[in-house]
Amino acid sequence: MEGRLNVVVFMALIFVGAMLNVSSAQTTHVAGDSIGWTVPPGGDVAYRTWAATRTFVVGDMIVFNFTTGMHDVAEVTKESYDSCNANNPITMSTNGPTTITLTSAREYNFICTFGSHCILGQKLSINVSAASVAPSPQPTTPPAPAAPETTPSPAVPATPPPAASPAPTPMTYVVGDSLGWTVPPGGGPIAYRTWAMGKTFMVGDILVFNFTNAHDVAEVTRAEFDSCNISTTTTAPITTSPARITLSSAGGNYYICTITQHCSWGQKLAINVTAGTTGSAPAPSSTATPPSGSAPPPSSTITPPPSSGGSTPSTPSTPTPPPPPPSNSAPSFAVAALPFTFLAVAVALFN
Repeated sequence: MEGRLNVVVFMALIFVGAMLNVSSAQTTHVAGDSIGWTVPPGGDVAYRTWAATRTFVVGDMIVFNFTTGMHDVAEVTKESYDSCNANNPITMSTNGPTTITLTSAREYNFICTFGSHCILGQKLSINVSAASVAPSPQPTTPPAPAAPETTPSPAVPATPPPAASPAPTPMTYVVGDSLGWTVPPGGGPIAYRTWAMGKTFMVGDILVFNFTNAHDVAEVTRAEFDSCNISTTTTAPITTSPARITLSSAGGNYYICTITQHCSWGQKLAINVTAGTTGSAPAPSSTATPPSGSAPPPSSTITPPPSSGGSTPSTPSTPTPPPPPPSNSAPSFAVAALPFTFLAVAVALFN
C-alpha cells in the first residue's frame, strides 16, 4: 500500500511540474538608468520622463540604486506621493540597491523619505499592466505524402533573383514626449538626456519639437551646444511650432533653444544618429541550362542483363518508390492528456 502511495505522489509531482512549465518574460528596469535613485538636478521631470519611455507589466522588477544611509525608497499612496508625505508608507527599504517586484496591475508610487528629497524630485510613479499570456499552439495535421513521380521531371527553370528588401520605415519622435520642448522644471539638461536614453535614431527619422512662441529650436555644433554660445552659428533657428527636423546625417546631432538663458537652463538635446540600412538586390544566380531537345529522355524501366541460356528476358516490374519518411513532429496534445493518464494509473494502482 505504501509503495502504491509513493508512486501516486511521484506521478502527481511530475504532473504539477509539467503544468507549471510555462515561462513568462520578465524585465528588470533600473530606476533612472545611469543617474540611479537620487535627487535629480532637474526636479521630478527626470523620473517622469524615464517612466514615460517604458512599459511595466506584472512580474517586472525595478532596481533602485542608491547609497545606504543617504537615501531610501518607500512605496506610498497616491495622496502621500503628491504631498511628499512619508508617514505610514506601504513598504520601506533602507538598504541600497533595492529590487522591488511588481506583483499586481495597478499604480505604484515611490518616494525617498530623507529630508526634502521627495520635494526636490526624488519620486517615481508608474502604471503596471497585467502580463499577457501567450496562447498555446494548436495541433497541426502533417501534410499527406505526395504521390510518387513516375515520369521524368521537366527542366528546372532559372530561379528569379529575390526582390530587394524594403528600406526601414522612418520613425517620428516627439522630443520630450508630453513635456514638449521647453525649459525643464527645476532646470538642468537631465530631462532631455533621460528622454533620449534607450532610443535608436537613424538617418531618415524625424524629430518633432512642440513649443510655444516663447521658444525656438536651432541645430548647432558640439562646441556651441556645450557652451550654449550661438554667436558663431550660421543656422537660423526655427520659430514656428511644431518644428519637424529630418535627421539627414549620421553622428552627433545637437539642438538648443536660442532664447536667452534657455539653453543654460537645460533646454538642449544631444543625440547620436546611425546610418540607416537599405536593402539591395543580390546578384542573380546563373541561368540553369535545360537539357538538349535531341537528348532522349531517361527510361522509366530497367533493362535486365541478357540470360546465359539465350532465352528472352522477362520485363521487370517498375521499382516501387520508398515510403515517405516519418513525420518528426510530435502531437502537441500529448501534454494535455497527461492528467488523464496519471489519473488512470492511480485508479489502477488502488484497485
